[in-house]
Amino acid sequence: MTRIATLSETRSNCHDCRLRSLCLPDNLSKEDIGELDSIVQRRKPVARGAYLFQAGQRFNSIFAVRTGSVKASTLLANGDEHISGFHLPGDVIGLDAIVSRDHPSTAIALESTSVCEIPYAELESLGDRLPTLQHQLVRIMSRELLAEQSTGHLLTRRAAEQRLAVVLLKFSERFANRGLSALRFRLPMSRLDLGNYLGLVPETMSRTFRRLEEQGLLSIAGKEIEIVDVCAIKALAYGNNEGDLAAKA
Repeated sequence: MTRIATLSETRSNCHDCRLRSLCLPDNLSKEDIGELDSIVQRRKPVARGAYLFQAGQRFNSIFAVRTGSVKASTLLANGDEHISGFHLPGDVIGLDAIVSRDHPSTAIALESTSVCEIPYAELESLGDRLPTLQHQLVRIMSRELLAEQSTGHLLTRRAAEQRLAVVLLKFSERFANRGLSALRFRLPMSRLDLGNYLGLVPETMSRTFRRLEEQGLLSIAGKEIEIVDVCAIKALAYGNNEGDLAAKA
């Protein structure tokens, strides 16, 4: 039976973690995983609304999400919050601080969240001895950059329905990569946060969800989403038969 995406299960060491194919242990030998595991610090769960780190804070570690979810945000010049992304289990956070050595963004737990803290100085030292680990870190950074560029391109100058369709398909793909359902999943963030990320005001977000449900593309129960017509959602998001779907709105 297909599991609904809840993202609450993982193990307490790198070798047994079901998320290791998404994280630093991927492609490492058993011995190398043991060395990586020796520098990983596993924190107690972080409460909803708590900070993993804040913008301007000195960079010391990167973090791998084990359970829960995290949003990344920055403050705009006018003091408004801008949400730049959402992180799920298996994601590595804090990579954008490696160059400046100060965190450019703030990471906030969206729910009770467990992370693995990896001191960067120790990771660098270990990477000097384990080229495969160094290569895996570069792959993760490249993957994050590509995902950010791809999503940003798809969201540029698009109608509200198209933006929402794009981000739901992106979440669908991410849940599937974690062995969970690609069609039924729970969005961890509030509609307000999702609207902030998409550049849509709350009223538009509510109206957009409702219209997609009325068109038979989605089934919605609170934060739980079911993609009912995946072909239509893809057409709306990526442009095939876009005119026909827009007409239905």
